[in-house]
Amino acid sequence: MGIATFKGGIHPPDRKELSANAPIIDAKVPKVLIIPLSQHIGAPCKPVVAIGEEVKKGQVIGEPTAFVSSPVHASVSGKVIAIGEFPNAMGRMVNSVVIENDFKEEWTALRDNPDYLGLSAEELREKVKSAGIVGMGGAAFPTSVKLSPPKEKPIDAVLINGAECEPYLTADYRLMLERPKEVIEGLKVLMKVLGVQKGYIGIEDNKPEAITRMQEAAKGEANISVITCEVKYPQGAEKMLIKAVLGREVPPRALPMDVGVVVQNVGTALAIYEAARYGKPLIERVVTVTGEGIRQPGNLMVRLGSKVGDLIEDCGGFKNSVGKVISGGPMMGFALSSLDIAVTKGTSGILVMTEEILAHSGEFGPCMRCGRCIDICPMGLMPSMLSVLSEKGHYEDAKEYNLFDCFECGSCAFVCPSKRPIVQLVRLAKSMVKP
Repeated sequence: MGIATFKGGIHPPDRKELSANAPIIDAKVPKVLIIPLSQHIGAPCKPVVAIGEEVKKGQVIGEPTAFVSSPVHASVSGKVIAIGEFPNAMGRMVNSVVIENDFKEEWTALRDNPDYLGLSAEELREKVKSAGIVGMGGAAFPTSVKLSPPKEKPIDAVLINGAECEPYLTADYRLMLERPKEVIEGLKVLMKVLGVQKGYIGIEDNKPEAITRMQEAAKGEANISVITCEVKYPQGAEKMLIKAVLGREVPPRALPMDVGVVVQNVGTALAIYEAARYGKPLIERVVTVTGEGIRQPGNLMVRLGSKVGDLIEDCGGFKNSVGKVISGGPMMGFALSSLDIAVTKGTSGILVMTEEILAHSGEFGPCMRCGRCIDICPMGLMPSMLSVLSEKGHYEDAKEYNLFDCFECGSCAFVCPSKRPIVQLVRLAKSMVKP
């Protein structure tokens, strides 16, 4: 049997060697943390604390206001010193709670469950919801919603995404090396909640150690399979991974649950295990801090609400001529305007790129109709047409070319000889029309 893959895709330099061998270490916990009340897709939370109030680590500080939402918890103990709007990684102003750390690390009461797999599916689902767990691969979709599929869409497979195809990032890789058993336990919880008999873990074949560790951790689990996938970007996109591992095509505008699959990230699986076993809410995550502009690239366990600048300082600070700091990876990340942006549940990495690497970027040219973007588009779209229509302001016409099927992976912009900002133009068109 050949290595699992999908049609299309590209092979950018992965540059993972910068941080792949750096074990996960705890980042320094800062004196002041800015915790956004919207760290997920869906409705923002409403604050349930007041300025001057003392809070404990793990305490709920933001309650959801809708079904597609997720609670937010204090990542340290201390005093609430401000509630107001602060910019997030995309430049939007988001209501946030600012906590001054007292460094006492006092936890709120948590409910431990040694026999967590003996709990009912509903009890486990409620634990995941109460813990504020969202997809930690970047999309930040509330996990409890994914675990509540409608009855007319039965799920028969759970897929853990260990591809981590985005260049530079190694957070999931380190988790698979260092905490494989917990990831497997998280998968078992997911399978119990959804009532499925088959679980899969898809990992790209440039991570042989992770494949070996996960296979060892899954020994004795006859209903869990570790699948080796071809190294190709964007292998880690849900629809691509489902096609590679299970051979199922997710139709345009459809969701994985439409083909009987729920996909979760490696970090999310770990968080689910910790919530089920210890009642621990999602207050920290692994973040890769890397790039040619960082002195000591590494993987840090970071409290949510820490500033990007704190993480860069933890990794020795900048070196060389810094051109851009990105939240996420180079393909789908967002360039930051400030180092005071807070780390959130969806922050998988902080990438510092030098001016030398960015020197090729600049003015872009017209589309030369070479067709490269069409050949590699994993969704089978015509990115060239989408970008031209958006550039000319014909946003409604772009919908006829399946504008909203694009998940903005950036493969088209990577191969474009005219260096056209295709993804930015697609985002512009999406913002100007309704789905």
